[in-house]
Amino acid sequence: MPTRTDDLVEIQQLLARYAVTITQQDIDGLVNVFTPDGTYSAFGETYSLDRFPVLVDAAPKGLFMTATPVIELNGDSATGTQPLCFIDHASHDMRIGYYNDTYVRTADGWRLKTRAMTFIRRSGAHDSGRPHAIGRPRPTTMPAEAGGGGTSRSRGRVGPSGQA
Repeated sequence: MPTRTDDLVEIQQLLARYAVTITQQDIDGLVNVFTPDGTYSAFGETYSLDRFPVLVDAAPKGLFMTATPVIELNGDSATGTQPLCFIDHASHDMRIGYYNDTYVRTADGWRLKTRAMTFIRRSGAHDSGRPHAIGRPRPTTMPAEAGGGGTSRSRGRVGPSGQA
C-alpha cells in the first residue's frame, strides 16, 4: 500500500509531466496526465480532452514553469493548488497565476481530473482569463518579421559564424 509520501511524489511527478508536455506541445503526453473525462478550465470556458489539440494550438508558445503544489490527500482523491509562471518564447513576456486541481487515483496511477487556471493581473486581480476564440486564425508573420522596423532582438546573441 502506497504511503502518503508516495502519493505526494507521484502527484508532483504527474504535474511535472503536465508542465513538460505542454511546453513541448506534446498533446498525447498532455492528455495522458488527465483522466479520460478530465477537463481544463480557463478563458471563461471548460475544455474536454477532445478539444485539447485546438486549445494548445491556439495558446501562446513558451515555458510553463510550475512550483511545488499544495496537495490535500483524501484516500483515492485529492485537491491541490500549483503556482505557474508562463514565459512566452518569442517575447519573454510573463504571465503568472495558479492552477486549482482535483486528482484521482486510477489503475494507471494518479491523474488530473480537473485543472482550472487563475491568472494574477498587474492590478492584483485574480480571474480565469478573458474569453477569446480558440482556434481563431493566427497571423502568418510577426510584425518584426514583416519588415516593420523596430529594434533588433538579436542583441548580444551570437550567430552560427560566431558573429552577433
